[in-house]
Amino acid sequence: MAKPASRSAKRGGSSIFTGVLIGLIVGAVLAVAVAVWVTGSIPFKNDGEAVRRTPAPAAPATPEPAPSFDFYKVLPGGAPDELPSAEPAAVRPIYYLQAGAFQNPADADNLKAQLALLGVEAVIQTSDVADKGVFHRVRVGPFDAPADAERTRALLAENDISATLVKELPTQQETP
Repeated sequence: MAKPASRSAKRGGSSIFTGVLIGLIVGAVLAVAVAVWVTGSIPFKNDGEAVRRTPAPAAPATPEPAPSFDFYKVLPGGAPDELPSAEPAAVRPIYYLQAGAFQNPADADNLKAQLALLGVEAVIQTSDVADKGVFHRVRVGPFDAPADAERTRALLAENDISATLVKELPTQQETP
């Protein structure tokens, strides 16, 4: 006949609690020891030294007045007479190379792909031309100077792609 299980095997849970408690105590002692070693002072010693190290509370200071800003003094130039004029600046033209204009959008995509294989980035602009219908322009650019556009035009000419230089003046926006 089998013997009933002993009670000592059932009380294994208390040994886990004891181990956790011992671990917490050892950890706390080690943390205090490291803190004492790093700071070089004993935090639990009360000889009045810790009280002398803390600075005395400062007397309440009067708040400084808020700075006063004058709008015209903040601006560069200083005076209202020297404000920038409202005259429009000289408009610089923007240059593009137009490699083609097609009514069929697939033709425009094909030319854009050919240019991409050459390492030239192009865009397709769709516009409605009066009495002619919708055209898809393949343009390269923008360029700031005609000399920059001419270098790209020479690369396109080497690959049998003709391009026309297009000069556009940017539209002036009305300032409030």
